Parts: sequence; structure tokens; C-alpha cells
Amino acid sequence: MLGLRPGAAFAASDSLRITLHGRGGHGSRPETTVDPVVLAAATVLRLQTIVSREVSGSDTAVLTVGASNAGTKSNIIPDRAELLVNVRTYSLEVRARILAAIERIVRGEAQTAGAPQPPTIEPLDVAPAVINDAEGAARTRPALESVVGIGRVVDPGPVTGSEDVGVLAQAAGAPIVYWLLGGAEPAHFAGAASQEQLAQFVGGLPSNHSPHYYPVPNPTIEVGVGALVAAARNCLGRRHHQNAAYGPKQLGE
Repeated sequence: MLGLRPGAAFAASDSLRITLHGRGGHGSRPETTVDPVVLAAATVLRLQTIVSREVSGSDTAVLTVGASNAGTKSNIIPDRAELLVNVRTYSLEVRARILAAIERIVRGEAQTAGAPQPPTIEPLDVAPAVINDAEGAARTRPALESVVGIGRVVDPGPVTGSEDVGVLAQAAGAPIVYWLLGGAEPAHFAGAASQEQLAQFVGGLPSNHSPHYYPVPNPTIEVGVGALVAAARNCLGRRHHQNAAYGPKQLGE
């Protein structure tokens, strides 16, 4: 199976490092400190309300706090805490709204806690959304179907994963067609006797970046290479026919 979607195919990704500044001290005298661990906990909880309360239900967004680091010892209150945050969006307007909300919440929680200095919000990795060219996707679909068969190129819907190939497409000013390749054992799909069994099998597949993710080499590699070659030949063949319409003089010019 191959997954091909025209338009918004993969989400934009923004990663941030947030440093919350407190006032360190000993656990026996918390009144002399500003505890960044408590501040970080309150901030994490408040950040979770952005998607649920500030983004429309018709829009798609994901906000993840992937890491929280603070302190070295149980009886010492540290002077800072660090949060690593990731945001996935498709719309530029939703992206701007979420990033603004993150800054508002982080600064507001720090002020409420009486932090001695404002937090530091540092952008890390940024990748734009992958927007597949609709015309290019329509032309590529038959080439992919020539490899896997009619009905085996499906629309997976918008994927909240991100790919930096969109950066290359934007920099080159070129239309992009990017698709998904299935890598699970085909025999498991064939052995499903009902839609319920099929859904149970699919639901049990490891997610991307899981340590248990292991695509079967065959037919994954064969199908993947075949699809890429078929799509490339389809594109190059079309350009060859377009160029053949021009005489040597026009091509020389």
C-alpha cells in the first residue's frame, strides 16, 4: 500500500526550548526561594489547554512537552527548569496563534510565581508543512498504481508527522509530491477475517520512532524503489515529450 494525499500532507513542526528562572535554595527553607519545578509543572498543565481551548475543533494541532529537566538532588530547590516543547500545525494562522499563546502562558506563569527574571523562549528546529502539489499528485497516482495495483494507493488524510523535505521544495521553488510507504508484514493483513480484526492489527502496529518499528525488508524495499522509479520515469517522460515539441532553435535559445 502507498499513501498519497494532495494538498496539506504533513504538518509543520516547531520545537522550542523554554528556560524558567527561579531562585534556588534549600528544601528546609522554601520561603526563601522561587521554585522553578513548581513553576514548570504549572506551565506544563496550562500549555495543554491551548489546543483544547484556543484552537477550533475544525483545525488540527498538536502540542507536546517532550522533556522537563530541573534539579539534581531531592532536598535542593534549583534555580532553573527547562522544558522542550513541540508544536504541529497545518495552517499558518493556527501556528501563529499557538506560538503566541505559548509565549503568553509561559510569561504569565513566571510572573505569577514571582520569578526573578522573565523566561527564555528559544526556537530550535522548524520545518514547514509539506503541501503536495495537487496536479502533480494526480499525475503521479497512475504511476504508483502501476507498481502496487489499482485501489492500493490510498489517501491517508493529513499526517501530523513532519518532514523537512518541504524546506527543499520551497527553496527550489518546485512542486512536491511526497507519499507514504507501507512496511508491515502483508500476511497479517491477509489473515484478518473481519474489519474488526484488521483494525486491531493496525492499532497494534508500532508508531514512528518506536524502538519496535521494523519494516519487513521484502516487499518494502522492492515496492518503495519501484514506486520511486515509476514516479520519476513518469515525470521525466512527460518533460521529454514537452521538450520534443520545441525545435532546436527554441531549445538553443
